[in-house]
Amino acid sequence: MIALALTLLFPLLGAIVLGWLARPNASSLLNIAVSAAGAIASFVLALNVLASGPAGGKLFYIDPFNVYLIALTALVGFTTAIFSRPYMAHELEQGRIGGGRLRLYHASFQGFLFTMQLALSTNNLGILWVALEGATLATVLLVSLYRTPESVEAAWKYFILCGVGIAQALFGTVLLYLAASQAIPDTDDALLWTELYKHAAELEPSVMGIAFVFLMVGYGTKVGLVPLHNWLPDAHSEGPTPMSAVLSGLLLNVALYALVRVKMLVDGSLAEGTVHDPNLAGYLMMGFGMLSFIVAGLFLHRQRDIKRLFSYSSIEHMGLMSFAFGLGGPLATFGALLHMTVHSLTKSAIFVTVGHACQIAGTQSMEQIRGLISTQPNVGWGLLIGTVAIAGFPPFGVFTSEFLLLSATMDAWPWLTIPLLVGIAVAFSGLFRHLQPMVFGIKPPGQEALKINMLPVYLHLFLVLWLGLAIPGFIAGWFDQVTQLITGRGLL
Repeated sequence: MIALALTLLFPLLGAIVLGWLARPNASSLLNIAVSAAGAIASFVLALNVLASGPAGGKLFYIDPFNVYLIALTALVGFTTAIFSRPYMAHELEQGRIGGGRLRLYHASFQGFLFTMQLALSTNNLGILWVALEGATLATVLLVSLYRTPESVEAAWKYFILCGVGIAQALFGTVLLYLAASQAIPDTDDALLWTELYKHAAELEPSVMGIAFVFLMVGYGTKVGLVPLHNWLPDAHSEGPTPMSAVLSGLLLNVALYALVRVKMLVDGSLAEGTVHDPNLAGYLMMGFGMLSFIVAGLFLHRQRDIKRLFSYSSIEHMGLMSFAFGLGGPLATFGALLHMTVHSLTKSAIFVTVGHACQIAGTQSMEQIRGLISTQPNVGWGLLIGTVAIAGFPPFGVFTSEFLLLSATMDAWPWLTIPLLVGIAVAFSGLFRHLQPMVFGIKPPGQEALKINMLPVYLHLFLVLWLGLAIPGFIAGWFDQVTQLITGRGLL
């Protein structure tokens, strides 16, 4: 577990040191170095778990499900730190932030990574709740970084809505403890996920069903599910773009992970033979997921701000993943796990290009962002290819995961295939009606070429393309282990 300790220790110490370090160039380099060290430690942890199986104790528990998300979080955190250096240097140069705000940004960035890794690695559902609340507080600081009236309003909106949501999750966790305390002999272990999973069939079904409803509302707010999504577009549009990359690419995944963990417990308690519907949790996730998918796809057509556009795209894809996990079964679950991966990689790459595009144009308004391919081809082509990938075009990995989900839906709920196809078409048209003039339009006067770093974009899109062309055997086996853990059956 040394690798796990280092995975958590690097961002925690990084947050402390970066909050104190005043030199901008040194702090940006240290931010990259700390993120790289955390990524290396997480990869070592993943290899150890895949080779030796689950590990941990009462405080922490690592299995194939969370270790894959730990590694993904560390990777995206590292590449976003690389992007942060030129982006935040430009913000400092333009006077949008000062040295103190830059220290706050770097400290909050590492604190954000630490709370997410803590949420993913803990075995205690109470600590999971605390870690997600910590991630909320770190995000509030990032959203309000510019201290404009709009950013402060967005931060308050985020804090209030997610605060109400996390309070619902707390009540759901209390109900979970109530059910567990009657089935687990040692009540000190009543919130340990491993103990709850072991005694799932003994948990009171009625209490577990009510608990899941509160947890669905609470953690669903963090996932960005409709109608609990209103904070997400504002947070994206007013905060620094690197925050958008980790928010869409990582935090939404962590909240969905928490929901899936609880769903596994509820499914075990509402087993066949009880008077309760054994698919209650799945139906709730399918309903909220489909609603989010359709509503977000429609809202894509109404956007004028490029960051709000892709924030609604994130809501759409999180709805799709929630629907897939709710649908259940090996094929849908395997597809959902793949979609979590490729969405995180693709969306974070898109926000890197969006950040550079906004700095080139001097605005987030899509009407003023024109001719990116002629202004700066790397940014223009990166935005075009990233949007093609997130829209589900072959041969990228998003197409593969959506195809798996459509296949699973046709098998289990054939009549739901039509709204899924319609939703994908609506989202596709909403993205590309805005994209074409931004990348191919006539270059407006006054746009300048900036120093940029497109390495994260190239790396992420290469991985998404690779996962679309041929999923490597070890990754397919990894996802199959997680599928067996969640559903009790593997795909391969």
